[in-house]
Amino acid sequence: MPGSGKSTVGRQLARRLQLPFIDLDHRIEAHLGYSIREHFEREGEAAFRDLESTMLAEVLKEPCSVLSTGGGTVIRDVNRQQLRAHSTVFYLRTQPQEIHRRLRNDLNRPLLQVADPMARLRELFQTRDPWYRDAAHHVIELPKPRVSSLIHAVIDLLPPELANRASARHDDRASTVSPPVSHDPRTPH
Repeated sequence: MPGSGKSTVGRQLARRLQLPFIDLDHRIEAHLGYSIREHFEREGEAAFRDLESTMLAEVLKEPCSVLSTGGGTVIRDVNRQQLRAHSTVFYLRTQPQEIHRRLRNDLNRPLLQVADPMARLRELFQTRDPWYRDAAHHVIELPKPRVSSLIHAVIDLLPPELANRASARHDDRASTVSPPVSHDPRTPH
């Protein structure tokens, strides 16, 4: 779903795993040279979904990375099949009310530029939830989760060779951190 935290969690997870982070929507916008919202307005949703499928197939051929897809990538069966076959998919299951709270002021989500965004989110959730579940190897549902909680939940479910990378990275950082220094409590550290 849009606004479920895919990009935020993905970036931080990639950092922990020392892997590249790819945001499929950003990759598409870089390819287009303009925003997805503009593409929707110019070409329509079907043309966007065609491009999205093509770009997803290209990204899945690249070396190991953390990928954040767009909220509608799962609409097409071919995309769900490719994701399941060529990656480990996590569905960050987020209720429509929480998504609305996060996105209520976001004007860049073309599917939410409607008179009643909350009704639209409920409709999207009802329609897409089965597709997300079909694509996912793991479903993570935490009520109003913190990003750090989501990252730990994902790491716990990763294949051992990837989970070990996260642990090694965390251990390396802990061993190189200097002891705490007294600081003015008004200054962030």
